[in-house]
Amino acid sequence: MPYILKNDNKLTLAIHSTDNSFGFAYRENNSSLSENFFTKKFEKDLCTNLIVDFSNFITKKNLKRINKISVSIGPSNFNASRQIIVLARTLAQQINCSLVGFSSFELMAKRIATKNNIYYNKNSFWIFKKLKRRGYIAGKYEICISEEPNKNIIIKEKIIPKIFKELTNIEYSYQAEYSDIEDLKELLNLSNKNSQHSSSNTWEKVLPLYPISPIN
Repeated sequence: MPYILKNDNKLTLAIHSTDNSFGFAYRENNSSLSENFFTKKFEKDLCTNLIVDFSNFITKKNLKRINKISVSIGPSNFNASRQIIVLARTLAQQINCSLVGFSSFELMAKRIATKNNIYYNKNSFWIFKKLKRRGYIAGKYEICISEEPNKNIIIKEKIIPKIFKELTNIEYSYQAEYSDIEDLKELLNLSNKNSQHSSSNTWEKVLPLYPISPIN
């Protein structure tokens, strides 16, 4: 009889980019014991390198095990965001699996909340990125559950990252801090949590988040 993969043998794949790097990760579903990560700084020919590095990162056998993909949709490097989302959408379509996207700021929100002890008062807070021109990119985040540091902290994105001329009347605001490995881990975590509440995450719905033009 042919060997049938149980759900526990399936993999969740994460694809992520920052302002100057990109990365991949996979994890066996419902387990944090079997993980693999790859990160790399941008090179000139990102399009070619992205495909080559992904092919080297995951075997054909493991590619067949993927049943969920999560991808960061930005804000980050314009070209990288576009290309990793094209890769994620193509993979999801070809292997017929779910695809879900999360903003880059949402991925770092729990880490920033923990680092700055925001969870004690269950406050909402902002994450921002200063632009060379045109002000700021900022998003608003809310702590829904907070019992102990690094445990049971659930962050809800209230306002997706967008452009603001000024950040005024904001009590808690923190500068965006990308972290390749930590953001990839959060992509995997959020993908698993999201799949518990939705079974219709289709690749057509995942689009890049472009608050600014590529020339800014």
